[in-house]
Amino acid sequence: MKIDRGTIWRVWLPLVAGLWAFGFIFQSGPGPHGLARWLGLLFGFIGLGGVILSRYTLGRSFSIAPKATALVTSGIYSRIRNPIYVSGMIFLVGLVLILWRPELLIVLLVLIPVQIIRARREAAVLEAKFGDAYREYRQRTWF
Repeated sequence: MKIDRGTIWRVWLPLVAGLWAFGFIFQSGPGPHGLARWLGLLFGFIGLGGVILSRYTLGRSFSIAPKATALVTSGIYSRIRNPIYVSGMIFLVGLVLILWRPELLIVLLVLIPVQIIRARREAAVLEAKFGDAYREYRQRTWF
């Protein structure tokens, strides 16, 4: 793994900041301090780790708006087409469990279809650019 300035800014700094913030929320945030909170911590760390791993794997191919610079099919992308979206939802489940706020469930239920729509838009862009290679990749991966 190459540690350059870009990798530090794109991967390591967000990881450290995210771990610190999530740990702070776990310790100081509202909500009951029981099994659900510990499960939330587990889900949160898994989700945050998945987002960071996905972001690292994408490297410079990452973008906010869908654009097809490269078809990344290695690492976590060899199993899941949209691991940032999946991991983000896992993270949010963890946050809901830690904070134990019912209104956050509504946010989660709204974000799931939003992520599905985003994934479909990205798929259209990737299929237009990479054609059969993307269609083959899509057949062997989940979401």
